[in-house]
Amino acid sequence: MSEIKTALITGGSKGIGYGVAEVLIKDGIKVAITSRSKAAADEAAAELNKIKAGYAIGIESDVRSFDSQQNAVNEIINTWGRLDYFIANAGVGHFAPIQTLSAEQWHEMIDINLTGVFYSIKASLEALKATKGYFISIASLAGTNFFASASGYNASKFGLVGFTQAIMLDLRNEGIKVSTIMPGSVATHFNNHEPSEKDAWKIQPEDIGQIVSDLIKMPARTLPSKVEVRPTMPK
Repeated sequence: MSEIKTALITGGSKGIGYGVAEVLIKDGIKVAITSRSKAAADEAAAELNKIKAGYAIGIESDVRSFDSQQNAVNEIINTWGRLDYFIANAGVGHFAPIQTLSAEQWHEMIDINLTGVFYSIKASLEALKATKGYFISIASLAGTNFFASASGYNASKFGLVGFTQAIMLDLRNEGIKVSTIMPGSVATHFNNHEPSEKDAWKIQPEDIGQIVSDLIKMPARTLPSKVEVRPTMPK
């Protein structure tokens, strides 16, 4: 097994996932990023390899498929021989009152934001056991604060927070750390937003990357199992 640690980040071709990948590579960790688009994953990995050559690979994967998640884990193991950190970042949001929220929108949010994380930990469990690794889910402040026109998104993120905290209790005796990060407003492409200078007040993707970096550097005896983070000065 290689001595260089590795991470798998779902939805890592842009936004928070990409920001986390940048920070981890600068920390000397090899990173595999996934996207439903092979081209997007490869393009992002090529940019990341400019930070440190050979430290990033792109994988086509859909978190809504357990087999797809298992294949992603197998690919990082086959490439680098180990998996130390899994950042379950892939997410989607549809915002509409219950009167107009469609069944398709509901299922997409539950399937990606919640079931996708279940598939992620099930697919990576043995690999993380072998390295006494770390599983981190990217939730949201919407996982503890409900608001109008967000019933489906709230449901998926409330569920994700509860799920991650419960598996933390299941897995800590196996030597696997588990945490969830709950950001407020982040400058990303989420919900078809195009980041610009107007987003300077928001949390930046690399800020979430720094939180991930800090978590994995925490002394082994200490586990910040849930981290809420919000802009210092809201607009």
